[in-house]
Amino acid sequence: MEEKEEKKDIEIQEDEPIEQPQQETEQQQAPEAESGSKRHKGRRAHVKALEEAKAKYAELNETYLRLYSEFDNYRKRTAKEKLELSATASAAVMKDLLPVLDDFERAIQNMEKNGNEADLQGVTLIYNKFKSTLQKRGLEEIVAIDCDFNTDEHEALTTIPAPDESKKGKVIDVIQKGYKLNGVVIRFARVVVGS
Repeated sequence: MEEKEEKKDIEIQEDEPIEQPQQETEQQQAPEAESGSKRHKGRRAHVKALEEAKAKYAELNETYLRLYSEFDNYRKRTAKEKLELSATASAAVMKDLLPVLDDFERAIQNMEKNGNEADLQGVTLIYNKFKSTLQKRGLEEIVAIDCDFNTDEHEALTTIPAPDESKKGKVIDVIQKGYKLNGVVIRFARVVVGS
């Protein structure tokens, strides 16, 4: 009987080591299943974070492009305004100098009538220098005689009967010269138009 009991003990001892590895493998499989689900959750979180980062990047890139465009438009607009301002900034000064130019022209006409050559040469020299200085700054005279009447450049003070058909609707006489500053009319030419 002792031998049978020993065999049973041996059998029990043999069975026990077999059961333990099975339990261990089941315990090992459970953490692997848990770690697999953790990996899957980690991947989902990583993909979600990547999508959020891409969306944030697209939003920031769009904001950057808009700001860059707005700044570029601002830069171009201010550069254009500076050019226009510098081109027309002297318009007020030029308008004030136009009567002086007119006075020079009247003085030269009177001196030619009176025949005072010495004074005429001096005044003509000063007039030409003054006029060329103004022309360098962008002042130009509006040509009016024998041109079609143009309301953008001319101001009709009166109309007279045209001496012939070719003079109808044209400028016959200029009462006061008109001027442009850098292409912009600063004083209209006052004219007489044939009708």
